[in-house]
Amino acid sequence: MPKIYTKYGDDGDTGLLYGGRVSKADLRCEAYGTIDEAISSLGLARSLSKSNQVKHIIKDIQEDLFIIGAELATDFDQYNLLQKHFKVTTQDMISKLEQSIDDLDTHLNLPRQFIIPGASPASGALDLSRSIIRRAERRVVTLKDKQLLKNNLVLKYLNRSADLIFVMARFEDKDLPIEALTSQRS
Repeated sequence: MPKIYTKYGDDGDTGLLYGGRVSKADLRCEAYGTIDEAISSLGLARSLSKSNQVKHIIKDIQEDLFIIGAELATDFDQYNLLQKHFKVTTQDMISKLEQSIDDLDTHLNLPRQFIIPGASPASGALDLSRSIIRRAERRVVTLKDKQLLKNNLVLKYLNRSADLIFVMARFEDKDLPIEALTSQRS
């Protein structure tokens, strides 16, 4: 088995999937690093979930986020190589998220107040994951603004996945009393 450490990044640079070496402070690294955080936090949420349906959806999102991470770890000018060897974000992936939102939403009666994260371990972990996805989305917007984003469906996917993660967190807590979920301040 090869060693885990390579020492190649000891000077503060890293290799993109396609496109050579860049500083670890590069905007792309910040974006795909935030995606990596989201994948990990979703793993925690999946381990805490009591719903097999939610666990399945989370695992699908984690797998999709690996695709997005690969897209973000590819230099704009080398995107054709990525497409040749790997999957990229598609409208079908986004449609699947929307269908899951619609399916779960039929079981919910959302309160009109702000929902305070942490009513259960699973919903707390999901809300943490959602906020990380939103940060990733902001990082990807920066890439788009600097014309470093090849596939605008990445942004749409991140936006919709955060919506779905919100709904999954509420689904996890659907049987709790409203008082356990919301702020009691007026």
